[in-house]
Order: sequence, then C-alpha cells, then structure tokens
Amino acid sequence: MIVRQFTCRGTISSHLCAHLRKPHDSRNMARPSSDLAKFREVFSEAQNIAIITGAGVSAESGVPTFRGAGGYWRKWEAQRLATPEAFSRNPSRVWEFYHHRREVMLTKNPNPAHLVIAECEERLGKQGRTVTVITQNIDELHRRAGTKNLLEIHGSLFKTRCMSCGHEAANYKNPICAALKGKGDRDPDTEDANIPVQQLPRCEETGCHGLLRPAVVWFGETLDSDILTQAEKVLDSCDLCLVVGTSSIVYPAAMFAPQVAARGVPVAEFNMEDTPATMRFKFHFHGPCGTTLPLALARHENEEG
Repeated sequence: MIVRQFTCRGTISSHLCAHLRKPHDSRNMARPSSDLAKFREVFSEAQNIAIITGAGVSAESGVPTFRGAGGYWRKWEAQRLATPEAFSRNPSRVWEFYHHRREVMLTKNPNPAHLVIAECEERLGKQGRTVTVITQNIDELHRRAGTKNLLEIHGSLFKTRCMSCGHEAANYKNPICAALKGKGDRDPDTEDANIPVQQLPRCEETGCHGLLRPAVVWFGETLDSDILTQAEKVLDSCDLCLVVGTSSIVYPAAMFAPQVAARGVPVAEFNMEDTPATMRFKFHFHGPCGTTLPLALARHENEEG
C-alpha cells in the first residue's frame, strides 16, 4: 500500500498534486456524486468504515488552521516552526508557539462533526461494525468527543517526549512550565521571550531532567511506524472511507484515500472546497462538516437495534 511509500510528513509537490487531481480512471471525468440518499445506502451496508480527518474539522470549533491568511504566528509562517531544525535553533520560540496552541485548545470544544463521529462509532460497534478515525489533528478533540478507535498520526499537543531519554507522556499542565506563563502571544509585534533552555519544560523521569519537546510529528520527520502499520490495516480492510475536512496536500495522509479509491472502495469527501483528490472519489459533499456529517451518519432505517 502507498502508506509505506511516504512515511515522512511533508507538503505534496506540484507534480504529485497534479497526479492526485487526475482521476484513477481517466475515462471517467464526471464529478463525484453529491446524492446523500445514495451515500446513505452505501453507508448502511458498510461493515468497516475508515474516517480520515484534517484541520477543517477542528476549524469549526474555532481552532486556527495555521494555513492561508491565518498561517502566521508573530512574523513566522507556522509550518516553519513545526520542524526539528526550528526547535534545534530556537527551542524557546518553538515552545512559545506550542504553549500558545495548547492554551487556545483548552478553550475549544468538540463540534457536531466530532460528536457524530464518536456517536456513530459507538452505535455501529453495537451492531458488530467498526469505525476507525485516522486523524492528522493534534488537538485531541476526537478523543474528548468520545472516539475510541483513534489513530493520531501526527501526535498530540498534550504529549511530550524527552530529547534525552525518549520518554513520552501525557501533559496537560498549563502552563507546562513556569517560564512560559504569560508567553506565546501571536501578535507580530511581540518580542521573543528568549527563555533559557534550562527553564524550558524538562523531563521528570528519575535522573534525567532532559529537554522536553512536543510529541508531535514535525515536517520532515518520520511518522510512528506502529501507527502507520495500524492505519495501513484499517485502510486495506475498509469497505467505506470518509475524508473529512482535509486539504489533501500533506502527505502521507494525502495519499490514503486515493489509494483506497484505487481499489474500488467508495470514498466520500466532506469539505468546504474541492481538493487535489476530489475527482478520484465517489462522493463529495460541500459545506461545513458539522452540518453535512450529522445528516450523512445518522441512524439508517436499515440499521439493527
């Protein structure tokens, strides 16, 4: 499966973007269907459903996407801060950036899209059917909504990893260290705090005290092999795939749904706009995910129980 061909996080090239835009069967140039009744028929028969989610889902909860016009924190493009090189050069600045993101997330809540996905997983699970969420988001809103079968392929804002001993742990402290209190304002006129590295978050494992970093997958880093293996199994076995609120430009996730579609499995895209992969899918539903998903995933008249 193509999951194994792209294991590092990055933005797809223009060549790969053009390849994605080309339908798998070039003879079929028809747009994907927006017929909700037809989708509901497919949904009612699906036994193993994979749901791939991206920043668009959380944007409806008020979470900044850090793309487009809102793609800057202070004077820096957010994606340039989400790299191991940026952390190596200036760990204080990167920790200010992630402290800001953590504080923002503590004020946000799951929206109807998160909630209906979790409800659907629970409901279908009682019928012997499976729903697995593969998310690119690091905000844990799926987890807070109640999703259990969850693969967070880019990690979590609320986990840390020690640069010395490698220990990874959940961390919901706010601020995560005293030196970050009151820091992280994204206003472009705000000066860097330049916090000494000794005062940045440190490992609490006995005898370590190493520098902590956010346990997220930065651009250019390899995704966790165990999580990739699990995602590969889900995508290889699903008989329906939903792509929700994702731009389809960050790999390897951008390749997941097109590969599923290539083996003949129905794929339904829920998004505010077309993406490079739209023409490869059977269905496309335009509009806010919090509006379209509850209609699509509501209990079907043919469901048991």
